[in-house]
Amino acid sequence: MTEQIIPIFRVADAEAAFSWYARLGFERDFEHRFEPELPLYLGIRRGDVRLHLSEHLGDAKPGSLAYVWVDDVDAVASEFGMTVHAEPWAREIQLRDPDGNRLRIGQPVPEGVGSC
Repeated sequence: MTEQIIPIFRVADAEAAFSWYARLGFERDFEHRFEPELPLYLGIRRGDVRLHLSEHLGDAKPGSLAYVWVDDVDAVASEFGMTVHAEPWAREIQLRDPDGNRLRIGQPVPEGVGSC
């Protein structure tokens, strides 16, 4: 197994949040509830990128931020009607999910181009 870090985003409705993340190309990886009426904990993935969406109150604070590298930031920007901005390290956009969590999505600038 490759070591990795997986952000957890607090969401009010994991199924509604997943519908939004599906527009980014995320697929359902797993889901868990301790009991049928208890909050949903949902794992999603896009290639090697993984996120966990949790309805549990203590798991994360709303408005969190994760940075995601992608191969084609223009395709993501087009899906969401965004304009890509050039930074020294990447071309990027920032999105907010329905719960206010932020995703900064970037495509790395080729090495030696625009670096600080």
